[in-house]
Amino acid sequence: MNSSIKNITTLQQISAPVGRVLLATIFFMSGLTKITAYAGTQGYMEAMGVPGMLLPLVIALEVLGGLAIMLGWQTRLVAFALAGFSILSAMLFHADFSDQMQMAMFMKNVAIAGGFLMLVAQGPGAYALDNRASSK
Repeated sequence: MNSSIKNITTLQQISAPVGRVLLATIFFMSGLTKITAYAGTQGYMEAMGVPGMLLPLVIALEVLGGLAIMLGWQTRLVAFALAGFSILSAMLFHADFSDQMQMAMFMKNVAIAGGFLMLVAQGPGAYALDNRASSK
């Protein structure tokens, strides 16, 4: 194997787990924040027309889904769920396009969904728990 191919392979091996962690951290941290600001988050959801009783499910998806992506466990399934969640959140909470900040938040969610769909298509890459299950 020549050195340029070896360098590309090494870059791919490193970028996959780092990318998963970077992509998932926003969900993991957001879920933890929702726990510490439960009443405020529930009130915000209800003000936007979303039933506050869904908050425990949102927290579970963000915290557990974020961890699953970081670890590369059930990556395609969880990434698909988080992509859908990102698009739904964008439409429910950030669709006020007359507000530049909400437009930026909308586009951030769309971009994150795109990253998750790349995980659905490409799989978790190196250093993922999914790889341990498939190697047995």
